[in-house]
Amino acid sequence: MVLIAVCLAAIVLPLSFSGGAVATPAIGRDLGGSAVSLTWITNAFMLSFGSLLMAAGALADVYGRKRLFVGGVFFFVLTSFALALAPSVFWIDVLRALQGIASAAALSGGTAAMAQEFEGHARTRAFSMLGTSFGIGLAFGPLLAGSLITTFGWRAVFLSTALTGLVALIFGALRMRETRDPNAQGLDWPGTITFTATLVLFTYGVIEAPELGWSDPFVIALLAASALMLLVFIVVESRVQRPMLDLTLFRYPRFIGVQMLPIGTCYCYIVLIILLPLRFIGVVGLSEIDAGILMIALSLPMLVVPVIVASLTRWVSAGVLSGIGFLIAAVGLQWLSRIDVSTTGVAVAMPMLLIGIGAGMPWGLMDGLAISVVPKERAGMATGIFNTTRVAGEGIALAIASAVLAAYAQSVLGDIIGTRETAAHIAESAQRLATGDMARAIATLPGVNPRDLLSGYGEAFQNLLHIMTVITVLAAGSVFGFLSRTSSNDDAVGTAGQSNL
Repeated sequence: MVLIAVCLAAIVLPLSFSGGAVATPAIGRDLGGSAVSLTWITNAFMLSFGSLLMAAGALADVYGRKRLFVGGVFFFVLTSFALALAPSVFWIDVLRALQGIASAAALSGGTAAMAQEFEGHARTRAFSMLGTSFGIGLAFGPLLAGSLITTFGWRAVFLSTALTGLVALIFGALRMRETRDPNAQGLDWPGTITFTATLVLFTYGVIEAPELGWSDPFVIALLAASALMLLVFIVVESRVQRPMLDLTLFRYPRFIGVQMLPIGTCYCYIVLIILLPLRFIGVVGLSEIDAGILMIALSLPMLVVPVIVASLTRWVSAGVLSGIGFLIAAVGLQWLSRIDVSTTGVAVAMPMLLIGIGAGMPWGLMDGLAISVVPKERAGMATGIFNTTRVAGEGIALAIASAVLAAYAQSVLGDIIGTRETAAHIAESAQRLATGDMARAIATLPGVNPRDLLSGYGEAFQNLLHIMTVITVLAAGSVFGFLSRTSSNDDAVGTAGQSNL
C-alpha cells in the first residue's frame, strides 16, 4: 500500500510537469497573459520544486517522513483544485509555485518513507517500480493532457492531477508508518534561503532578458545578484556544521561526472518535453491530442531502454553506456534540426525516437551511479545533491532554452522583416512564438506574412537544437572522462538506478 501511494505520486508529478506545458497554449487563448507570464506556468513549478528538494529531505528527517509525504500530497491536491479554478494567468503562476513546494515535500517524504519499508532486494525492486512510475508519467503525460484538453478543456488537466493525488493521499495516510532520524538537527536555513535566492534570481533574469534585452540594467542586476547569492551559499555551506550541500563530495571526480548526467538529459530530453508540444500545438497548429500522440515517440523509450541498459552493465561500464547514450541523442537532435518546422508524422517522430533512446540510456543508471561513486556513509547526501542537480537543472535548462529560442527568433525576424516594424513589436512577437502563441505573434505584427513568422521560428528552433547538440556532446565527453572506468560498485548500478524523474 505504501508503494502504491508513492508510485501514484510519482506518476502525477511528471504529469504536472508536462501537462502544464501542453496546456499553456490553451491557457493563453482562454485567459490571455503576457509571454513572460505564460513562461512562468512551467518555470514556477520547476523552480520551487528543484530548489526545495534538499530542504524537504531535511524536514522529513526531523518531523517525520509520513507527515511530510501526507502534508505534501494534501497541499498538492489543494493547489491542483485551485489551479482548475484559477481566474487568471497570474494566479496560475502563483499556484504552480506552491504546487512545486508541495511536490518537493511529497517526493522527499515519500521516497524516504519507502526506503524504511523495504530492505535488500525488495528495496531495489520497489525503487525500480518507482522509476517505472515516473517513466509512465513522462511517456503518457502529454497524451493524457492532450486528450483532456481536447475533450474537457485545460482545467481538466489540473483536476485529474488533483484526483490522482487524492487517491495517493488515501493510501499513504492509511498504511504508511511514521519514521524519523533521531540524529537530525533541523533545517539549514541560511543554505536553503541563499540557494533558493540564487535559482530564483537567475531564472527571473534569464526569462526577462529576451523582452528587456540582455544589457538592460534590471537584467544585469538580477544576474549579478544571483552570482552574489551563489557565492554566499558556498561560503555558508563551507562553514556550517551540518550543511545542506556537502561541498567535500566534489573532491570525488566520479561524483562530478555523475552531476553531468542530469545536466545532459535536461538539454537533450527534458527541454524537448516542454518545447515540442508548444511547437506542435501553438505554432504548427496540431490539436492537443495529436501533439500528445506524436510526443510518445520521444517518451516511450523511457519505459524500455533503461531496463535493457541496466542489464548491459554486467559487461560494459555504466559510464560508457551513458556516454554512448548522449552521443546517440546528439545525432537525433541534429537529425531533428534538419526537418522543416511544419513537418509532422513519421518524419519528425523518427529523430524524436532516436533522441528518446539515447536519453534513456543514462536515465536508468543515474541514481545508482550517484550512490556508487562516493563512500557508502555519504550516499544519502550524494543522492540529495544529485536530485537537486536534476530537478533544479531542469528548471534552469528550460529557462535558458526558452530565452535562447526567443532571442534567436527576434534576431531572425528582424532580418526578415527589416525596418517595417518597431523593435518592440518584433521582440513581443518573438516572445509569443517561443511560448507557442502563433495567433498573438501574428496579431502583434499584422502586416507581416504568417509564413515569415513560421520560417523565423523554424530557423530559431534549428539554432537552438544546434546548441543543445553541443551541450549534449560535451556532457558525453565529461561522462567518458569521469565515469568510463568501471567502479567496484558499478555492478549495483543496473539494479539500483531506475528512479529518475
